[in-house]
Amino acid sequence: MDETPPEETNHWGFMTRALELAQRAESEGEVPVGAVLVLDGAIVGEGWNRPIGEQDPTAHAEIQALRDAGRRLGNYRFPGSTLYVTLEPCPMCAGAIIHARVAQVIYGATDPKGGAAGSVFDLLPSGERFNHRTLCEGGLMAEACSEILKAFFKRRR
Repeated sequence: MDETPPEETNHWGFMTRALELAQRAESEGEVPVGAVLVLDGAIVGEGWNRPIGEQDPTAHAEIQALRDAGRRLGNYRFPGSTLYVTLEPCPMCAGAIIHARVAQVIYGATDPKGGAAGSVFDLLPSGERFNHRTLCEGGLMAEACSEILKAFFKRRR
């Protein structure tokens, strides 16, 4: 994805918010990943990694954002939405994204150990393999998204 902000959208603004949420995860001792779900140009769900704090292995940023949107909108499906996430989704999150009928995923950093958008697994974009098609694009603000993760793990070693 081009690093220049497109005029017709607010991709950078939404990814910037996801990065702020990643910082919140880091402040809580979690791996710094953040996500926002956008529908009709507005954020309808926010999430950050919380598996340690919630004692829940499914409490990834993407899942948290989908849960938040579900509570706010009173639904579990989000056709026409875009999920912005600082790290390429894992297979678990990719499955939830598809089942939630998210139209598009835009992520920052690739995940060479568990990414499900082509790095390790090829679940997103979902194409013809599933009953819902989710488009996927990576690389938006990739350097900033990658740097927060690298710095976090460097401090932990």
